[in-house]
Amino acid sequence: MKDHLLVGIDLGSSAIRVAVGQISVGQDRHETLQIIGAVESPSQGISKGSINSLEDVISSISASLEAVERQVGLPVSEAYVSVGGTYLVVQPAKGVVGVSRTDGEINEGDVQRVLDSARSVVNPANYEILHILPRKFTIDGQGGIKDPLGMQGIRLEVDAHIIQGFSSHVRNLTKAVFRTGVEVRELVFAPLASVEAVTNSKQRDVGVAVVNIGATTTTLAVFEEGDFLHAAIFPIGADHITSDIAIGLRTSLDIAEHIKRTLASANADSMSRFEEIDLRELGADHEEVVSQRFVSDIAQARAEEIFEKVEKELKKIERSGMLPAGVVLTGGGVKLQGMADTARQVLRLPVTIGIASSVQTPLSEAAQDPAYSTAIGLVLWGYGNERAEVEGKHGGNFGGKGGQWMKKVSDPLKKIFKSFIP
Repeated sequence: MKDHLLVGIDLGSSAIRVAVGQISVGQDRHETLQIIGAVESPSQGISKGSINSLEDVISSISASLEAVERQVGLPVSEAYVSVGGTYLVVQPAKGVVGVSRTDGEINEGDVQRVLDSARSVVNPANYEILHILPRKFTIDGQGGIKDPLGMQGIRLEVDAHIIQGFSSHVRNLTKAVFRTGVEVRELVFAPLASVEAVTNSKQRDVGVAVVNIGATTTTLAVFEEGDFLHAAIFPIGADHITSDIAIGLRTSLDIAEHIKRTLASANADSMSRFEEIDLRELGADHEEVVSQRFVSDIAQARAEEIFEKVEKELKKIERSGMLPAGVVLTGGGVKLQGMADTARQVLRLPVTIGIASSVQTPLSEAAQDPAYSTAIGLVLWGYGNERAEVEGKHGGNFGGKGGQWMKKVSDPLKKIFKSFIP
C-alpha cells in the first residue's frame, strides 16, 4: 500500500471537502497514514445531502479535485465518498441460517449467508443497501457473540442494522463523482466516517454519541460495546441559525452568516447585553444597533432545538444521560461559539468538540477543524478496509469484524458504479 493515495470526498450542502492520505513506511518498517492534502470549496447543486443540479455538483467536485491535486502534486483516480441526507434509512434486521458443515464449524460462507438472510428481510424496491452492520451473533441460543468464525453450532442468527439509500439519490451521487473522472471505491454512510475520525475504541466500547452538525442536516450516531447502536438524521443545521438571525435582524444572509461566525454564541448567558453590533459597519444599507445578547438568544433557540431532537432519539433507545463517554460534537456547525455549553445543558452528558486528532498531518488547520472530520474519516475508513484486504485478515472499522463483512455485502453497489462506465 506504500505510495498509494487514499482519498475521501465529503459532499456537503454548503461545501465539498476533500482529504488525501498517503501511507508511508519508516526505518522501523512501521506503516503510518499521513494526511497530505485537504481542501474545501463551495458546494453548488446539493441541498440537504441530495443533488438538485447534476452539472453544478460535477463542477463543484471538479474544482475541489483540481485544488487538492495541485496541493499534493499527484492525480486522484479513486475515492471514498460520503452519503448523507434525509433519503437514507437505518433499519434493524435479523437473519437465521443453518450451519453448512456437517461437523458444525462456522465458516465465512455461513456468516455471509446469515447476513444475506438479514438483508432479504429489508430490501424494499427503490432502495440500495450501503452497509450491513452486524451487532451480535447467536449460536444455538447462545447470544452476545461478536465473531462466530470457527465456533461450533447448528443454528446461526444475527442482529444487524441495515443502512440503505434511495436508489436515485445513490445513483446521482455516484454519477456526479464518476463524471469527474474519479472512480468511486466505496460509498460510506457519512456518520460512520465521522465516528471513525473523532472517536477511539475505548469511547465506542463504553458508549458514545457523535453529533455532526452540517449546513442543512444534523446526524446522530450512537455506539456501545464497540458496535453501532443507532443513527438518526434531522433536516436542520447551521444554515437555519443563519436564517433565523437574518430574519430577526431584518438583514442579508451574508451579514447574518458573518455575525453568526464572529459575534454570536449559542450560549446567550455568556454574552453581555451592553456589547452592541452596528449592522451598517458590517455592510448593511441601513443603520441598526443590536446587542450581542439579542443575537445570541436567536442562535441559542435554534441550537437548543437541534439538541432537543438528539435528546429525543437518545430517550427512544433508552440512552438519555446514560453514555459514559458522552457526546462528541463535530461538523462545521459546531464552530459556533457556545455550542458545547448548550449541548451539555440539554443532553446532561459530557460534551467535547471532535477533531481528527489521531492522524498525522502537516496540515494542522485541517486536522483541528471539525468541518473536516467526515472527509478525514473517509480516508481512515479506506485505510482500515484496504489494510485488511492486503493482510488477508478480517477486521476493518471500529475494532471488530464489521469492516470485512460490510465490504462483502456492499459488492452489489459495484454494479451501480459500473453502469456509468461508457
